[in-house]
Amino acid sequence: MTKNIPALISGSNSFCPGCGHGIIIRLIAEVLDEMGIKQQDAICALAVGCACLLNNTLKVDRLGCPHGRAGAGASGIKRCRPDKLVFTYQGDGDAISIGFSETVYAAQRNEKITAIIVNNGVFGMTGGQASPTTLIGQKTATTVNGRTAEFNGMPVDIMDHLRPVPSAAYLARGSVHDAKSILKTKQYIRRAFETQISGSGYSCVEILSPCPTNWHMDPVTAADRIASEVIAAYPLGEIKTGGAAS
Repeated sequence: MTKNIPALISGSNSFCPGCGHGIIIRLIAEVLDEMGIKQQDAICALAVGCACLLNNTLKVDRLGCPHGRAGAGASGIKRCRPDKLVFTYQGDGDAISIGFSETVYAAQRNEKITAIIVNNGVFGMTGGQASPTTLIGQKTATTVNGRTAEFNGMPVDIMDHLRPVPSAAYLARGSVHDAKSILKTKQYIRRAFETQISGSGYSCVEILSPCPTNWHMDPVTAADRIASEVIAAYPLGEIKTGGAAS
C-alpha cells in the first residue's frame, strides 16, 4: 500500500542514509496532518546541529535558535502565541549538553510546549564527538578508546531529570529502529501534542535514532545496535502521563 505524502512535507530530507531524523520529521508531519493542524497553526523552535535540516523538509513556521536555546525560544513563542502548537526539534547534544538548563527549566516553569529530542549519542553535524548520551565504551571522535565513567562521567538520561519535575505532564521515550517502534513513537508524539493542546503542561518525547555515519556502521547494523545495546541504557515507553500540577 502506498502512503500519501503528508501535506506539511515540503521536500526530500537532507540526512545521511540510514539516519533516523527523516523518519521522525515524517512522523511529526503525519501527526500534524491527522490532528488537523495546519501550517500556520504550528511553530517549531529549531536547534543547531543536524536537527536544523528540518528546514528543508517540514513546512511549518520555524525559529532558528542559538545552540541549546530551543527550549527558551519555544517558551517565548508560546507565551506570545498561546493559540499555536509550539514544539522544539533538537538533538541530544543541543538539548542535553549546552541546552540542558533550558530543557529542564522549561519543564520546571511548566511551559505549555512540546520538546522533541533526537538521541543518537553523538554530536552528529560537527564530526561525531561524544555527547552527554554517549554510552560507556562507545568510541567517538573525542573518546577514541571508548567512553569511561571515570574520565567522562556516566551518560545522562534526560528523563531521570524531567521525571521528578511536578509540572512535567507527559514524558515518553521512543525509537525509530524498527517498524513497531516507529508506530509507537508516532503515538507518543501525538499524545505529547494533545497534552499541550489540552493545556495540561510541558511534554517531551525523546527518540532514539541511529547515526550510521558517525557510528561507522551500515544502516542495518546501526539500527540493530539500538535494539541490542542502546535500549538497555535508555528504556522505551511512556514515562509520565499523569498531567501537570497547576
